[in-house]
Amino acid sequence: MLTCAQTWPEPIVRVQSLAESGLNSIPSCYIKPTSQRPSKTTLTSRIDRIDINIPLIDLEHVFSEDQVLRETVLKNVSEACREWGFFQVVNHGIDHELMKSAKEVWREFFNLPLEVKEEFANSPSTYEGYGSRLGVKKGAILDWSDYFFLHYMPPSLRNQAKWPALPSSLRKVINEYSEEVVKLGGRILELMSTNLGLKEDFLMNAFGGENELGACLRVNFYPKCPQPDLTLGLSSHSDPGGMTILLPDDFVSGLQVRKENDWITVKPVPNAFIINIGDQIQVMSNAIYKSVEHRVIVNPIQDRVSLAMFYNPKSDLLIQPAKELVTEEKPALYPPMTYDEYRLYIRMKGPCGKAQVESLASEM
Repeated sequence: MLTCAQTWPEPIVRVQSLAESGLNSIPSCYIKPTSQRPSKTTLTSRIDRIDINIPLIDLEHVFSEDQVLRETVLKNVSEACREWGFFQVVNHGIDHELMKSAKEVWREFFNLPLEVKEEFANSPSTYEGYGSRLGVKKGAILDWSDYFFLHYMPPSLRNQAKWPALPSSLRKVINEYSEEVVKLGGRILELMSTNLGLKEDFLMNAFGGENELGACLRVNFYPKCPQPDLTLGLSSHSDPGGMTILLPDDFVSGLQVRKENDWITVKPVPNAFIINIGDQIQVMSNAIYKSVEHRVIVNPIQDRVSLAMFYNPKSDLLIQPAKELVTEEKPALYPPMTYDEYRLYIRMKGPCGKAQVESLASEM
């Protein structure tokens, strides 16, 4: 079985501690190459000033007995998946107070003394815990963020002893929040399966079923940054898993989605989740749906917190294009590979655009 490094290649520095030290310029290890920087035109581009945003979908009628209303929702999801790979959903069935509480307990955690947080310091072997970097390449250019990563599904990997004990309500809130978000993910998979012309439960079964699929939460903390034009909170990448369900910060925008040659800053809608397609659904759909590059910019004045639930296939299942979507005219674009094998790439190299999934297609 493929394994990742057991230790980080360099001493870990917490970005939040750097930001709170009052520094006026960022260390060189966070300065991106010129071509990767969020240029000043990106931060205040014309595309941000006009009303361009990822699609917003109302799920209220998704299971309606009124076929016309249901078909409208399905059509909207289909268009968003094919044209954007990203969309926001409202009327998703998750209590707004629970969403608010989830963000609040994590903000409280990141505001705890450093020594309390360091009790949960992670390693690259599993990434579970309190971390500040992705990838194990020595001398890599780092992102301006800290995070906490935990496993929720399958239940065999869920270990609340590895979750923060403070604030005291965190474990209860996050268990309840995660349970609801995983249910929402199942409903979204059903819509995607139906729109692809597959059986409603196809993607769920391909992920390993309700009890064996993978779901892990990464809580991102993006500290304020004195030179936001030189760095990124999270470098450009597509998500290696199946699908991501993001609860964004209510007050500070930061997520940018690539649309052709533009970077579009997502404007979060109150009480909405942001959903995006990952590489595994690109593979399963034989590229009918495509994962999309995205990145995070940082703010010179305000910190930002977001919760990303990664909805993934069971780690040892072979993932490959659905046979129903493979024809003579459109043969399979990707070779079979387990998710364990696939995600080793980002765990070792860090975020690298869409280099990984595109390299798979070139092997065929």
